Formats: sequence, C-alpha cells, structure tokens
Amino acid sequence: MNTVRLRFLFVLLVIPALAFAAPADNPDAVVGRWLSSKKKNQVLIYKHGDRYFGKLVWMLEPTDVSTSKPKLDKLNPQVHLRHRPLLNLPIMTNLLYKGNNVWGDGQIYNPEDGKTYGCELTLRDANTMEVHGYMMGMRFLGKTITWTRVP
Repeated sequence: MNTVRLRFLFVLLVIPALAFAAPADNPDAVVGRWLSSKKKNQVLIYKHGDRYFGKLVWMLEPTDVSTSKPKLDKLNPQVHLRHRPLLNLPIMTNLLYKGNNVWGDGQIYNPEDGKTYGCELTLRDANTMEVHGYMMGMRFLGKTITWTRVP
C-alpha cells in the first residue's frame, strides 16, 4: 500500500474515533450548573479546596402549592432540618476527583426521599454527566441518571 492510501485509511479510522472520545482530563470540568434528568431542578457544582460540592439553585416548582411558601426539606430524617428551604440546599458533598473524568467518594442527598447516598459523577462529554447514587459502601446497589449542563 502506498503512503497516500495509508494516510487516508488512518484519517478514516482515527478521526471518527476522536469524535466519541471523552473530554480532556480536567478536574474542574464538572464545575457549573447542571439540569437534573427530570428537568425540574438545577444544581450548581463548585469546588472548595480539593473537593467538589453541589447545591440546588433552581427549581421548576419552588413553592408548595398548598401553602404558597417555599418548599421545605420536610422528609429529612433530622427533625430540626425539616424547616429549611430546598432552594440553595447543599445536596452534594465531598466529591474527590479520581481521574479519567470521574469524581467519587462523596455523598448526594435526595430531598425527595430524605436519604443520603454514596455518589459518583462521570463526565461523558462537556455537557453530559452521569450521576450514580448508591447505598453507602455498595456501589452495585444504585441508580445512574444523566444530567445536562446549563449554558
């Protein structure tokens, strides 16, 4: 095979593969606003020290229909926390960058059931992230949802 054909073959095989490659390895790539899979909430992920955290910064329905007041963390297992508003509530804590576009060893709080789960984030591309919540210490007992970046 001549050189021109080899180069052409290389371009045909390698260039399309690069289009599906994961984003560059950047610990801060997860920082920003993310829309939940149900499109009802936005979470702001930010860095503090070498850890990453997230708080609920937007809700499609921020008020309780029956009271016209802000929705509260009423399912929290700690009674003294049930009166705090959901808006600006910290829900992701202590995520550590593990490399290869994965953040883990943290926790995520789900105000819909009042439970805290282990958490791992995987950035699939610049605008798509998989959020895996799982029973503490049992990664295989969990659920993965997809969040999208808010422009």
